[in-house]
Amino acid sequence: MKLYVGNLSKKVNDARLNEMATPFGTVVSANVATERGSGESKGFGFIEYTNADDAKKAITGLDGSDVDGQALKVNEAKPRKA
Repeated sequence: MKLYVGNLSKKVNDARLNEMATPFGTVVSANVATERGSGESKGFGFIEYTNADDAKKAITGLDGSDVDGQALKVNEAKPRKA
């Protein structure tokens, strides 16, 4: 199950996002979206878990939590539109 994580601080990178996600279960991937060219964070990212139960625990545990003075917005990622 893939989660959307919004309102990320510009300081959060892939490794830190993975570190935040790991306590809730087995993480397949944790990626912060970045600008092409500059590599600067766009302020959101995605976490993918091996199972839905872990993802639901992460939503409960991370949504609204304060990271670097910003409240995270975490929910199930919607499929990309073509």
